[in-house]
Amino acid sequence: MREDGPDPDAPADRARAYYRALDEGDYDLLERLLAPEFVHDRPDRQLDGRSRFVRFMREERPQTDTSHPVDAVYRRVGDGGTEIVVRGRLLDTDGNRLVGFVDVFRFEDGRICRLDTYTR
Repeated sequence: MREDGPDPDAPADRARAYYRALDEGDYDLLERLLAPEFVHDRPDRQLDGRSRFVRFMREERPQTDTSHPVDAVYRRVGDGGTEIVVRGRLLDTDGNRLVGFVDVFRFEDGRICRLDTYTR
């Protein structure tokens, strides 16, 4: 927290750190970013719980050597708190686009509690 109040960029910074953790295989950082009750809802599955999600990312995802360039970050503040919406691309090791995505992050007590992924 800044001296003049909460940092409005903190959720966006945490969303960017989420991609950095995935791209660098930093599963300790990933775990610190997520709330214990974290839920990831994506087109092909839903993963419930931080432990389950981290295990999937570490041991089960089809491709671990990918990158997530972020094209845009939007912040939406509403009755339910702050949402961060990220538009980006998933690239393979050669830089080829695998899929485009929009991720909607929701936060609780400074941690990511929900992530909804939409792909194109």
